[in-house]
Amino acid sequence: MEPAAKAAAGTAQRVFKEIHGVVVSAGKMDRTVKVRVAGRRWNSFIKKHFDDPKTHLVHDPNNSLRLGDIVAITPGWRTSQSKRHVIKHIIAPGSGVPIEDRPEIPTELERTAKRETERALKDTRRMVRQLEARVDQRLAATGKLVKKTEHAMRLGAGILGVAWPGDENARKHGKRRG
Repeated sequence: MEPAAKAAAGTAQRVFKEIHGVVVSAGKMDRTVKVRVAGRRWNSFIKKHFDDPKTHLVHDPNNSLRLGDIVAITPGWRTSQSKRHVIKHIIAPGSGVPIEDRPEIPTELERTAKRETERALKDTRRMVRQLEARVDQRLAATGKLVKKTEHAMRLGAGILGVAWPGDENARKHGKRRG
């Protein structure tokens, strides 16, 4: 299944509540803004509601928010230790910069597709590291002197089912390289 199709399938299942708030701090942290969301708390002793605003750190992928913007945020995957929300869209601009002159805010499908791509790259890097570790173990066990990176690449190509250049001749003549 392609990442975009996977994202579309996941989006249909995950519908999050849209929360509206005001940007109270922007430009001090990269790709992060502070959004204040209104709230109320009931005091049972006085029998009265009191204002109880919450402040959330929100992920802003393209640094497109400015101080005073009224925005819609949604809970998303954790981006850092304290960022658990992501910007959905700008409801009204609060500063003098119009919305059209700012970088676009990616949609949920675009964010999910980007995350899947980055995850696939990370998994590939992890696999290469593991292959290099296996090569190190084999070299230590056998005592053969082989170029580590070439051996790991050949081993990775075999696992992925990709032909390694030069191996065709070795297979034809019944010889093993490396």
